[in-house]
Amino acid sequence: MWPNATAKWAVGLRRPLAILVSILLILLIISGVLRLVIPQFVNALNGFFKAMPGTINDVNHWLNSLDKNNAITAKLSSASIDWTSIQSKVMKFLTTGASGVFTSTVSVFSSIFSGLINFVLSFVFALYIISGKEKIGGWLNRLMDDFLPAKFVAKTRYVVHVTDSMFSSFIGGQVLEGFILGTLCTLGMLLFQFPNALPVGALIGITALIPMVGAWIGGTVGFVLIAVTSPIKAVLFVVYIMILQQVEGNVIYPRVVGGSIGLPGILVLAAVTVGGGLGGIVGMLLGVPVTATLYRLMRNATFRKEGILPAEEN
Repeated sequence: MWPNATAKWAVGLRRPLAILVSILLILLIISGVLRLVIPQFVNALNGFFKAMPGTINDVNHWLNSLDKNNAITAKLSSASIDWTSIQSKVMKFLTTGASGVFTSTVSVFSSIFSGLINFVLSFVFALYIISGKEKIGGWLNRLMDDFLPAKFVAKTRYVVHVTDSMFSSFIGGQVLEGFILGTLCTLGMLLFQFPNALPVGALIGITALIPMVGAWIGGTVGFVLIAVTSPIKAVLFVVYIMILQQVEGNVIYPRVVGGSIGLPGILVLAAVTVGGGLGGIVGMLLGVPVTATLYRLMRNATFRKEGILPAEEN
C-alpha cells in the first residue's frame, strides 16, 4: 500500500492496513466458498434422509416381487426385530460403556481445545513477526555482524534469501494452480451438466492448496451433493474427478508450481511423494519448497564452479 508515501502517518499505517486487508480477503474467500457449499451439502443430506424411507419401501417391494421360494427372499421376509435383545444391549452399553464414551468425549474436546489454542498462538506470533520483521531482521543482522565471521554471515544471508524466494514463488504457484483446477472442474461440470457445478468447483479450487490430494477432498463433498440428485451422475462425476486428478497431478501441478519455482516436474512429483510419506499433508506442503531451495542452492553452486554465474550471483 502506497509504497512511495513519505508522510509519517502513511508509513506507520501501511503495514497494519496491508495485514488487515490480507486477512479480510482470505476470510471473505473462505466464507464465500463455505456459503456456497454448506447450504447445498445440508440440503443434500436432508434430501437423502427424506428419500431413505421411500427407497427402503421400493427395495421391499422389489424383494416381495421376487420368487417367493427364493431362500434369500424368504429369509428376509421372515426376519423380525428382537426388541428385547436390542433393549438389553442398549442397557448394557449404558451401564458399561458410558464411562468409555465420557473419556473419549473429554479426550476429543481436549484435543480440539488444544489445537485451537495452538492455532491462535501461532497466528498471533505470525502477526508479530510480519508487523515487526524489519526490526527483528535488523537486530539479527547486527547480532550476526558483531559475533559471527563475515564469510559465514554472507552465506547465511544468501541461503535465507534463496529460501524466501522459493517459498514465496511456491505460494504464488500453488494459488494459481488451485484457481486453474477449480476453473477446469467448474467448466467440466457445466459441460457434462453435473449439478452444483459452482460450489463444487470453488471448493475443489480451495482444497487444491493441499498438493496432489486436495482435489479428492473436494471431490468427496461433490459426490455427496450430486448423489442425492442423481446417483448415476455422481458415479460419472467420480470418473471425471479421477481423470482431472491425473491431469492435475502429472501435468498442471508440476508445470505450474514447478515452473514458478524453477523446479523440474519430476522433482516436484518426487518431493510431494517423499514429503507425504514422511510428514503427511504437512510434508506435502513443505516438500516442494524445501526441495526447490536445495535444488536452487546446488544449481547455483555448480554454475559458479563452472564459471557460468559470478560469485555474488544468488
